[in-house]
Amino acid sequence: MPEPRFTLLPPAGPQRTLAAAQLASAVGDGAYYTCSALYFTRVVGMSATALGAGLAVGWAVGSVAGVPLGHLADRRGPRRTAVALALAASAVVAAFLVIRAYLPFLLAVCLYATAQSGLTAARQALVAGLVPRAERTGLLAHLQSTLNGGLAVGAAIGGVALTVGTREAYLGAFVVTVLGLLAGGLLLCRLPEVPPAPAGSGEAAGPRLAVLRDRRYAAVTLVNTVLLLRMPLLSLILPLWIAQRAPGLGWLGSALFVLNTGAVLLFQVRAARDVDGLDSAVRAVRSAGVLLLLSCAVCGLSALDVPLWAVGALLVAGAALQVAGEMRQSAGSWQLGFDLAPPDRMGQYQGFFGTGVAVARTLGPLLLTSLLLDGGLAGWLVFGGVFLAAGYAMGPVARWAARDRPAAAVPVGA
Repeated sequence: MPEPRFTLLPPAGPQRTLAAAQLASAVGDGAYYTCSALYFTRVVGMSATALGAGLAVGWAVGSVAGVPLGHLADRRGPRRTAVALALAASAVVAAFLVIRAYLPFLLAVCLYATAQSGLTAARQALVAGLVPRAERTGLLAHLQSTLNGGLAVGAAIGGVALTVGTREAYLGAFVVTVLGLLAGGLLLCRLPEVPPAPAGSGEAAGPRLAVLRDRRYAAVTLVNTVLLLRMPLLSLILPLWIAQRAPGLGWLGSALFVLNTGAVLLFQVRAARDVDGLDSAVRAVRSAGVLLLLSCAVCGLSALDVPLWAVGALLVAGAALQVAGEMRQSAGSWQLGFDLAPPDRMGQYQGFFGTGVAVARTLGPLLLTSLLLDGGLAGWLVFGGVFLAAGYAMGPVARWAARDRPAAAVPVGA
C-alpha cells in the first residue's frame, strides 16, 4: 500500500475549516499571552503575586470545568458548544478592556479559563465526529503546526504593543485577541453539526461523567501528564538556567523558543505520519521518553565547567532533542486519547485528558525549579529518567486500558 502523502495544508473540507479556525484563534491567543501579564501589572497596577495567584485559580477552575463542558458537547453537539464557548472567551477578553478591580479580574480569568478548557474538549469532539479515525492524528498534527504558526504571528503583534508600551497599544493587542476568538468561532459555524450522542448511550447506559470512574483511562492520562512536564522547560526552566549559568547568553532563551516553534510548524505533521493505532502510538511515546532523556542529559552537561560557547551549543542541542521528543509524544498521546475514549463520550473524555496540560503547567514550575536549578547535572539526569520511565510505562498502561474495550475503538497499528 502506498504511503500517505502529508502536505502543509490539511485536506479541503472540514479538516481545513478546523485548521482555519485554529489559526484565527491562535493569532488572538498569541497576542494575549504576550501582553496580558505586563498589561495587568503595568497598566492596571496589579502586583505580580496577585496576578500569579489569580491565574493559578483561574486555570484550576478551568481544568475542572473541562469534563462537564465536554459532557455538554456530547449531549448538545460539539459544534454549537464550541461556537458558544469561543464567543464566550471572546466576550471575556473584551471585558478585560474595562476591568480595573481585582475581584472582577478574578471572575473574568475563571470564566476565560473555563471557556478555553471547554472549547478544547469540544474541538476534539468535533475532530472525532467529522474526521475518519485513520486521519485524526494527521489532522491534529496539522492543527498543532497551525497553532504554532498562529501563536508566532500573534506574539509578533503583541511584541509591537510591548515595544510601544502605551495603554492604547496593549488594548489594541487585546482587540486582536477578541477578533481572533470571534473569527475562530464563526469559522466553526461552517462545519456540519455532529449529532449529539443518543441519551441511551450516555446517562441511561452509565454514569453521567463516566470518565471520572474510568481508572484505566485515568492511568493513561497520568502517564501522559508526567511526559507533559516537559512544557515548563522551554518557557521557564531554560531561561532561568541561562540567567543563572550563562548570563552572557540572555538572548538564547528567545532563540530556543523560535527553534521550538519553527520545528513544530515545519515537522509536526511528518513526526506523526507513522502513528495510526495503539501499537504505533505506544512506540511514539516510548521514543519520546528516550529523546527527552537525551535532551535532559545534554542540557545538564552545560552545568559543567565548559566555555560559554559550549554552554550555548549544548543548550541548542538539548532544545532540538526536546522538540523532537515533544512532537513524538504529542502524536502518540493524541492517538491514545482518542482511541481509548468511548465514541459517545468523546467530549468528556477529551476534557479529562486535557487536564494533564493544566496540571503540568501548574505543578511543573513548583517541582522543577529546585530539582533542576539547584540539582545541576544530577537533577537533569533524574528528570530525564522520569521521562524514560514514563515513556516505557505507557505501553503496558495503554494495553491495560484497551483491554475489554470494543475492538473498533482501539485499532492496532501496522
